[in-house]
Amino acid sequence: MDRNTRTVVMSLAVAASMTGLAYASVPFYRWFCQVTGFDGTPARADAAPGPDGVFDRVIRVRFDANVAPGLTWTFRPRDLHVDIRVGDVGITAYEAHNTGRKPTRGHATFNVTPEKAAKYFTKVACFCFSDQPMAAGERREMPVNFFIDPAIMKDPLVDDIDEITLSYTFFPQEVQAAEAAGDPAAVRN
Repeated sequence: MDRNTRTVVMSLAVAASMTGLAYASVPFYRWFCQVTGFDGTPARADAAPGPDGVFDRVIRVRFDANVAPGLTWTFRPRDLHVDIRVGDVGITAYEAHNTGRKPTRGHATFNVTPEKAAKYFTKVACFCFSDQPMAAGERREMPVNFFIDPAIMKDPLVDDIDEITLSYTFFPQEVQAAEAAGDPAAVRN
């Protein structure tokens, strides 16, 4: 291979690698944030630790709700806060209402403050794991199941935490053509 051909091949390989890394960076960043609690991202789990992982330490969890411009919803927590023992399962819900005249779809982003507590705040089930389609005028209760990881008991850097805030912001998502045409069956899928 001559020098020019080798340069072209290397340039194409570098460009392809950079494109691949760009596409892989979003899921990698999401995974990194969930594992480390970076940027206030809570962890996810399939189940709570069980009765042997429950401690007497109680932490108050406050709930916050926001809606970004462009989404015709009202959104609020059912409870302003709950007091939960470390390791116990907490259950709450948020209430959403599409006040608009057409179907919409929203996706909730979330964070936990203080950030140093995020890696110990774990969600088992949450509406924030997927897009939420809502028909015009629809009201819905959206549950959240969570626990505070017992590993928090071994971290001296979070001994001062007695309150955590879980905050959600719903953003509009692109509505599919069938939904935009008002097909109620499409909204439910």
